[in-house]
Amino acid sequence: MSNYLELVDYRSQVADLYGAVRRSEPSQSTWKSWRRSRDRLFATHPQSPIEDREAFASLPFFAYGPEWRTAGVFRPDEDDEVDVVNSGNDTTMFTRIGGVEFDLAGDTHSLGVFWLEAYGGGLFIPFRDRTNSGPTYGGGRYLIDTVKGADLGRSAGGIVLDFNYSYHPSCVHSPRWSCPLAPPANVLDIEVTAGERLI
Repeated sequence: MSNYLELVDYRSQVADLYGAVRRSEPSQSTWKSWRRSRDRLFATHPQSPIEDREAFASLPFFAYGPEWRTAGVFRPDEDDEVDVVNSGNDTTMFTRIGGVEFDLAGDTHSLGVFWLEAYGGGLFIPFRDRTNSGPTYGGGRYLIDTVKGADLGRSAGGIVLDFNYSYHPSCVHSPRWSCPLAPPANVLDIEVTAGERLI
């Protein structure tokens, strides 16, 4: 199979994982099932970002906490083109289409919502927080990336944001990937002790 078809298959399987989560009740058991399936994909798929798949067992995560799930209200604003810095030496063109406001850790927060300027497009919400350059990657983590199928859907309150499912970009696992990093505006002034961690 060509590398391109392998990548299509990998993204399709990732989308299936998130589809299973959307069809299930929010719970620790649903999250654990997602993690097990994702670990299997990372351990076996040729397009996995893991370099040494034979030695790979699982990705480390913070403990599950239902308080890290919230509904974000989308607020559109001017469609501003943004060159988002990548982990490599390049950038990726996005359009900031608005922001998402949500309650978390006893306060109201907001993150920019970006649209990928490539064929078909895609919604992208990365973030940084106070755990970066410690237990999590300094360039931030991803909440939503619909190009990869990473999307937990909508609720009556708005866009589902569940930080238990936040994850590192592929460049954390391998230098062969160049990934968009969370821009300076997408920083939360709290420690998000949920989702994927480095150790």
